[in-house]
Amino acid sequence: MAEHATSGSGNPDGGSPAAEGRVAVVTGAGSGIGRAVARMMFAEGYRVALAGRREAALLETAAGNPNALTVPCDITAPDDVERLFEAAQQRWGRVDVLFNNAGTFGPAGGVDEISVADWEATVAVNVTGAMLCAAAAVRAMKAQSPQGGRIINNGSISAHSPRPRSVAYTVTKHAITGLTKSIELDGRAFGITCGQIDIGNTWTEIMDTIGVGTGALQADGTRKVEPMFPVEDAARAVLLMANMPPSASVGSLLVTAAGMPFIGRG
Repeated sequence: MAEHATSGSGNPDGGSPAAEGRVAVVTGAGSGIGRAVARMMFAEGYRVALAGRREAALLETAAGNPNALTVPCDITAPDDVERLFEAAQQRWGRVDVLFNNAGTFGPAGGVDEISVADWEATVAVNVTGAMLCAAAAVRAMKAQSPQGGRIINNGSISAHSPRPRSVAYTVTKHAITGLTKSIELDGRAFGITCGQIDIGNTWTEIMDTIGVGTGALQADGTRKVEPMFPVEDAARAVLLMANMPPSASVGSLLVTAAGMPFIGRG
């Protein structure tokens, strides 16, 4: 799979002085939260390596931005992940931020209902893929000068409280919390910080059934149309974490649609 870059530097729309010229890697950048974050990073002055399975979707996210590098890849494949980070480093010389965003909902069902194959596929993307990307980012951040950087893992409110019939997804998002805390601890000596954002009911393509139509399955077996909030607001929360100075770290940030059945869920 080929990487695509557009020559040029700077940001024609201006941007945050703190972010100008910084390099970010965004996984799952072809749609949803990843696309919204990447586009907001462009507006802030970041140079962004866009990663995802679908090249056409990545090019749509980039929209010809001169600070974009599109790298089609499979985050569950170690060679693909290494190629992603090598491309960013070859293009811009360093990696300042990783938004570890790519993920899958996995199968619907209780622990006795889902197949081993579906379980393993969910773990491969949500846990192993996130670990591989974090490992590559940490290696880059340790080796570069000045040393350090920031990793933001996309968890979920399911890292706190599950929805019904979501055992594979819920377990993997609890695992992301452990990954986040371990990276934050082990990265201290190298100026590497790691935080987790847990987002509830931001409006993306895959969340349409929750905000409209039949709604989301509730713990009592009913379905309810739940409140949603714009994906751009979720992206602003990610940018808040990314733009913190090196002297500060947001370890955990929970952002939900106002009024959604999360507190008191069940």
